[in-house]
Amino acid sequence: MVKQLRPAVFMLVILTLITGIIYPLVVTGIAQVLFPSQANGSLLGDNAQPLGSALVGQANNDSRYFWPRPSATGYGTLPSGGSNLGPTSAALAELVGQRATAFRIANGLATDASVPVEMLFASASGLDPHISPEAARMQVARVAAARGLDVSRVAVLVEEHVEGPQLGFLGQPRVNVLLLNMTLDRLQ
Repeated sequence: MVKQLRPAVFMLVILTLITGIIYPLVVTGIAQVLFPSQANGSLLGDNAQPLGSALVGQANNDSRYFWPRPSATGYGTLPSGGSNLGPTSAALAELVGQRATAFRIANGLATDASVPVEMLFASASGLDPHISPEAARMQVARVAAARGLDVSRVAVLVEEHVEGPQLGFLGQPRVNVLLLNMTLDRLQ
């Protein structure tokens, strides 16, 4: 038995060193050299005071800012994930109805106006930083009025922040809410 135990322990130590220490250090080093921003969380803002990450949505219901899509986890990164509410859930139907009403009222829309789906449902991670261009356009008048800006100027900012599909064909056009809000803050 000792004859078998010695090589097993040796392999455990060697593989632990390779896969638990050497490999992570090499991959981290490569990432820091080739992709420093992404390797450090894609933080936005200045070095002394980061405002957030381009990859993580943030809670915001201030009328001076564009609103992100809702989060099932309160935008917490540790408990990230969707809700357990299914399509037949009465609680989900009520929540979606409340979100639709609040969005319509806040943005001065008609009571029967269509609300973009991402403003009603949380993403699978609960942390999605993007909304559709349509959802951003629906918020332009509210944001412009709250900031005392010309509606056309805010509309142009939205269009400047529309990102196309990834690699030109994956996904839909989208707007990063934090990037757009940071641009608004720089205007004033």
